Amino acid sequence: MNGRITILCENSVGPISGTLGEHGFSALVEWDGGSLLWDTGQGFTLLHNAQRMHKNLHEVRQVALSHGHYDHAGGLLPLLRSCGPKQVFAHPAIFTPRYRVSDRGEPLAIGMPYPRDYLEGQGATFELAEGFREIAPQLFLTGVIPRTTGFETGDQGLFTDRCGCHRDTFPDDQSLVIVGDKGLVILLGCCHAGLVNTLDHVAACTGRRDIYAVIGGTHLGFSAPEQLDQTVRALAGWQLQKLAVSHCTGFNAAARLQREFPALFQTASVGYCLPL
Repeated sequence: MNGRITILCENSVGPISGTLGEHGFSALVEWDGGSLLWDTGQGFTLLHNAQRMHKNLHEVRQVALSHGHYDHAGGLLPLLRSCGPKQVFAHPAIFTPRYRVSDRGEPLAIGMPYPRDYLEGQGATFELAEGFREIAPQLFLTGVIPRTTGFETGDQGLFTDRCGCHRDTFPDDQSLVIVGDKGLVILLGCCHAGLVNTLDHVAACTGRRDIYAVIGGTHLGFSAPEQLDQTVRALAGWQLQKLAVSHCTGFNAAARLQREFPALFQTASVGYCLPL
């Protein structure tokens, strides 16, 4: 595939004047003859940043969602209202109720901010499936990512109920795999399933380990230090050429990754662009 990935929503901004940051993530994948929006951010900056970068989201017909959190799917409603109907690919558990529960037991809703029927009334057509699948030429969704590593335990403070009794296992967490001219590109959302689990799953599904780039949130900023240590050790066994992290990776984890992999490391802020 000959194309490019451009970050439209992220916590920080790059050198493009007038762009805005928010706690969220969205990336536009463009190729000869098509385009796809990966996640939509919270909804505060998507349309603004796309306009500043001269990206016409009216021409984008397909959206893929990494998981059902407000900071990745909240921009779907303003996108539909401003840019017309979209085909939306996601996992069936995308509308699971989700909460972060504070140390004092106070629940904060962090799931999809709008119900399915309302979004469908605004022009969304949902294509929900659990497995690895091709959604456009040379673009694949990982589907459910098996949790095979013992150290990728993830964020312990996320639940599917308000009282914090049922921990969220994120069956809907998935990544986008792009077959580019330089190798595979893996576009993450938050990677709740674990970065190493994700890489292993992609290799198992594609039969390939030539991963050119990994881009997006790794959620290492919310995970235990032991998970970061072992993730670093595991990444050393992959022949990655670019590791462009953002969003939920966290400052400390990003600094560690830059120190460990100085030749690979990049920051994927708003405006970051990677040719495929």
